[in-house]
Amino acid sequence: MDVLTLILQIALGVISLLLTLLILLHKGRGGGMSDMFGGGVTSSLGASGVAERNLNRLTILLGVFWGAIVVALGLIMRFSQDF
Repeated sequence: MDVLTLILQIALGVISLLLTLLILLHKGRGGGMSDMFGGGVTSSLGASGVAERNLNRLTILLGVFWGAIVVALGLIMRFSQDF
C-alpha cells in the first residue's frame, strides 16, 4: 500500500504542475502567458481554434485524472488507518 501511495503522490505532483502550466497557456481576456508564447499572433490570424480546443481537452482530461487521484489517495488514507 505504501508503494501505491507514493506512486499516486508523485503522479499528483506532476499532474498538478502540468495542469498549472496548461491553465496559464489558455487564452485569457487580458493576455497573460499565452501571449508571451505567441498566442496573440495566432488568435489574430484565426488559426488557434483547433489548438485551443485541444488545449481545452487536455486540460479537462488532466483535471479529471487529478480529481481521481485525490479521491483515491483520500480513500487509501481513510481505510489504511489502524483503529
